[in-house]
Amino acid sequence: MTEFELKFQIEPRDRAAVEGAVAHGRSTRERLQARYYDTADRALAAQRVVLRIRKEGRRWVQTAKAPGGNALERHEHNVEIDTVKVGDVPLPRLERHAGTPVGALIDKALRAAGQAPAEVRLMPLYATDIRRTTREMRTGDARVELAFDRGEVHAGDRSHPVCELEIELKSGSPQALLELARRWRMRYGISLDTVSKASRGERLAKGIDYGEAVKAEPPSVDKGMDGPQVFRAVIGACLAQILPNASEVAAGSPEPEHVHQLRVGIRRLRTALREMADLAPAIDPAWEPALVDAFRALGRQRDREHLEQTVQPQIEADGGPQVTWPALAEPEPDPAAVVRGPSFQLALISLIAASLPPSEPSDGATPAGQHTEPARKALRARLSKLHRQVVRDGRRFDTLEPEAQHRVRKRLKRLRYLGEFVAPIFGKGRAARYLKALDPAQDALGAHNDAAVAINAYREAAGHDGRAWFAVGWLSARQPQGALECRAALDKIAQARRFWKSS
Repeated sequence: MTEFELKFQIEPRDRAAVEGAVAHGRSTRERLQARYYDTADRALAAQRVVLRIRKEGRRWVQTAKAPGGNALERHEHNVEIDTVKVGDVPLPRLERHAGTPVGALIDKALRAAGQAPAEVRLMPLYATDIRRTTREMRTGDARVELAFDRGEVHAGDRSHPVCELEIELKSGSPQALLELARRWRMRYGISLDTVSKASRGERLAKGIDYGEAVKAEPPSVDKGMDGPQVFRAVIGACLAQILPNASEVAAGSPEPEHVHQLRVGIRRLRTALREMADLAPAIDPAWEPALVDAFRALGRQRDREHLEQTVQPQIEADGGPQVTWPALAEPEPDPAAVVRGPSFQLALISLIAASLPPSEPSDGATPAGQHTEPARKALRARLSKLHRQVVRDGRRFDTLEPEAQHRVRKRLKRLRYLGEFVAPIFGKGRAARYLKALDPAQDALGAHNDAAVAINAYREAAGHDGRAWFAVGWLSARQPQGALECRAALDKIAQARRFWKSS
């Protein structure tokens, strides 16, 4: 069985209202007590496989879950366990999942760790104690289950409170579930969360509060795909980076890398929406402003930290004065509040819908508006245009105004991201060689742009502290040489073999 569900964290002010809404009508309440098991070396967790035994009312159920086709799908297999006595606590047995897709993934995880499934010893690592209110309902062509969970996850003497909403698809279209989620997001303060109870327990057992930042992974595309298929695969890959990092930021992670990787994911997603628009069945114009606003708000803290922790120490090391920064006219945006904001959350829900395949028509016909031609021709055109623009502007980079230079940098990033998205369609090896040729220019333009941003910041600071003019002069004197270095790096791109061209 494949499970499709969305999980949301709930703002404290809306918890009672959400619980009441779930409890409306024919709902049920039960206590769920679960223990989660793994090997001593966490062989299952290493492959994101979860094994638990849970008491549901008076019955015991063993469940195994493993990753599915995307970040929101999971393979799941449940087995009810008979016990001899009422007070008996059953032990896990891996053979209960034999012959199922999740059972095969368990075997694969154990063998990857060098363990024979028949000889594995499992141990309890963490547990949950949850009071759950559930209600099934129909929405559009789908039947879904709403579950409001309140309780805790605990491992040893550490615990973490749980208060969340899950919306699980029981039958019908995922699109209908997502439309329901949009309505609930417009009504209540809820935000998407990809951190499962099992992941939370794993962290507690390790003594950590947040997971590692998730970096970009290439989409699963091939040369036989048509435009909409490529587009959906790319959007799905972008969301696979955005959603887990957004979940950590929304939960209050202080790690700058979570914000950085979230911004990288947003930038890649915006590239896909812009450069692949001709391949997409439909793009909602509301997505772009929501993504831009979040990207910029999340970047303000990074710009300030770069000034204070990188640029200013360099200036002082070269004999420059310290600078007293003026108080901010308004507080820096709270990253957690930015991510939990309604416009960003609604955009994410809509983008999840855009990443899913369309419903199959009952007569087997191609869905209206879907293209069937392979995407190669359109992608060649977009890559060629970006390449020409970068090369053209690179030849005169040192004569461009700062705003135009910044446009060259953004265009170069789009060229890189688009190339990474579609590399398997044209040949990974050739694409890798071309993309490697972009590295020097990307590094040079990044440093040049950071200096331009710093110059503007020091100019503004000079009204408060005149010593900031030293930094303006120090940085400005280096910009012409930096522009020449950018031009030289961009010139080399013209010599790179374009991987999308026919050999």
